[in-house]
Amino acid sequence: MSRSIASSIVRADDGTAVGQWGRYALKSAFQPIFAFESGRLAPVAFEALLRPFTDGEALAPLNFLGSLPLDERIVVENLLHALHLTNAATCLPGDASIFLNFDPSVFTDHAVADMSIHEMRATLSRIGLDPHRIVCEVTEKETVSQEALFSLVASLRASGFGIAVDDYGADDSDMARVRDLHPDIVKFDARWIARLMDSGPGYALLATMVSTFAAQGIRTVFEGIEEGWQVELAEKTGVAMLQGFALARPEIAPTSFAGMTRNGASATAGHASGDPANSPPSGDGGGRGPKAFGRRTRQP
Repeated sequence: MSRSIASSIVRADDGTAVGQWGRYALKSAFQPIFAFESGRLAPVAFEALLRPFTDGEALAPLNFLGSLPLDERIVVENLLHALHLTNAATCLPGDASIFLNFDPSVFTDHAVADMSIHEMRATLSRIGLDPHRIVCEVTEKETVSQEALFSLVASLRASGFGIAVDDYGADDSDMARVRDLHPDIVKFDARWIARLMDSGPGYALLATMVSTFAAQGIRTVFEGIEEGWQVELAEKTGVAMLQGFALARPEIAPTSFAGMTRNGASATAGHASGDPANSPPSGDGGGRGPKAFGRRTRQP
């Protein structure tokens, strides 16, 4: 870890790491990702999420990141990766994968990507995390320089990290572009999933896309699962993993996740966590009312 990043991470009284960036305190939150195993859901991974604060007040992560000058973005990106990995080492189960978000737009050339990856590997070595547990999430939108995106993904893969394409189905997502990236995982956009689950033809398309990616050796994740009936429909599509409030909400470090195991977790783990970013999910959150394709039928 570089001296500038190390000096920007401090230990809080509870033992967690907190990033300091000017007047902002940057904290890690983690949300479990569940897989279908032997007819039940088990936690297999956690996505690291930013929670910024100023004067004790929570801010929207995108507002904080959007306020940064361009020349600070890559430094903060590296800081967040070091912060999340440091907290993951102390807060999460030792066998779980850790999903980190990467913004391809800040990796303007190969040298910048290599520097960031070197920083991350130094952090992993210092805290004793296996690089193979890390899954790097990128978007594949056409607004991003395709050359920079493909260079970043190649460098991450060469360092032993897994690759996930995030927000597939949103805006200008392109299956051919995803195929060219050769990701290990594709995460489907939450709003897109909700729309497709709301009709028979949409649900059939969703199942077909899961099957198409599976045939290419790509595992799929449904994000934004907020209601119990969505879990049942998702399982029928053959999707590999699920993430959302119906299963578990994000928790700011220190989390209660360290004791979660594949054998001991519940598929209805959603609970309040004190994370100010958690807003009540739409719908019943955990009910499993009757459902025809994606359209809820009336309860008697």
